[in-house]
Amino acid sequence: MYFPPYNPPLFLQNGVAMTVYASLWGSLNWEKSTTFPEPPYKEQIFIGGQGIPIFGWVAIPNNAHSTIIGTYGITGDLENQWFLRLLGRKAYAQGYAVVLFDWRAHGKTAKLSPTLTSDGLYEGEDFVRIAATAAKMGCPSKFWFTGYSLGGQLALWGVKAAMELSESKENLGITESDIGGAAVICPNLDSRRSLTYLVSYPAGRYFEARIAQSLKNLAWQIHDAHPGSFDPEAIKRANSIWAFDRELVIGRLGFSSPEAYYDASSPLPLLKSFSKPTLIIYAQDDPFFDPAIAPDLQAICAKNPAIDLLLTHYGGHVGYLSSKQCQRQAQDSDPWWAWNRILQWLEQQLKQI
Repeated sequence: MYFPPYNPPLFLQNGVAMTVYASLWGSLNWEKSTTFPEPPYKEQIFIGGQGIPIFGWVAIPNNAHSTIIGTYGITGDLENQWFLRLLGRKAYAQGYAVVLFDWRAHGKTAKLSPTLTSDGLYEGEDFVRIAATAAKMGCPSKFWFTGYSLGGQLALWGVKAAMELSESKENLGITESDIGGAAVICPNLDSRRSLTYLVSYPAGRYFEARIAQSLKNLAWQIHDAHPGSFDPEAIKRANSIWAFDRELVIGRLGFSSPEAYYDASSPLPLLKSFSKPTLIIYAQDDPFFDPAIAPDLQAICAKNPAIDLLLTHYGGHVGYLSSKQCQRQAQDSDPWWAWNRILQWLEQQLKQI
């Protein structure tokens, strides 16, 4: 399908600048940038894979036609993840039921369980089980999975889990055909390559250190909420993303090294087998990811007609603020180019059902 081209303001034609500016500007101005009100969310505790409780919000408009299920990136919670809440407002206004959730070890889900992240290995099943519960609550199919950054990685694993529904002997109340597919922004596709790249240059090391500190804070919060769940000395040693996974994650998942865990959880190899419609929005100047991933992604998607790849020259990491000219060309009412393209793509998918 046709997508209007993306162009940022001139001063944001740099991945690092876009990433930092969009995060700061968006956190202050996102509510002013949209006329849509917050949906009337109701709190819900879902049961994900392995019986793990997952906290979420659900809003169902009158005459809802389908459902979007989404989560956010490597750190944060539903309250402070404004970029996800922006999607919730836009989608609800367009007639989608909206389900947003705190994924494993985040937000109120972390208060319900000390279970740590698995970067998609189990979160994919969480997406499917959340869809099944949402269906019982009145959310209509088809269900569309979404997320950005690491949340995009999880949503892609959700597609894999959805494709395996027909092989499951468990009756969840939904079938494989109830899951429409996924649409993601700047998903993490190859953890080992990208983490190596991230710590190879000054701005990347700054980003990595900030994320690592947030993960460490998260571990302390889980430790305090669930006494005895973690060794305090291990948390103290978790001074990088790699060390966090080595000290706290891989042992519980049965991996011998962070590298083995990253290889197993990276979704890039999964894409060749996808049969459900999937949109991937990915920026070549994303400062979080190894630039060599983009041509690999392009080659895989070119061989799979189920995947629409929107590979842009600019955009940064989950930035995609559009220039005024770009907004006019795309007929967008706001600067949130990536979410607008996802909603445009979903509208087209619904017409084909």
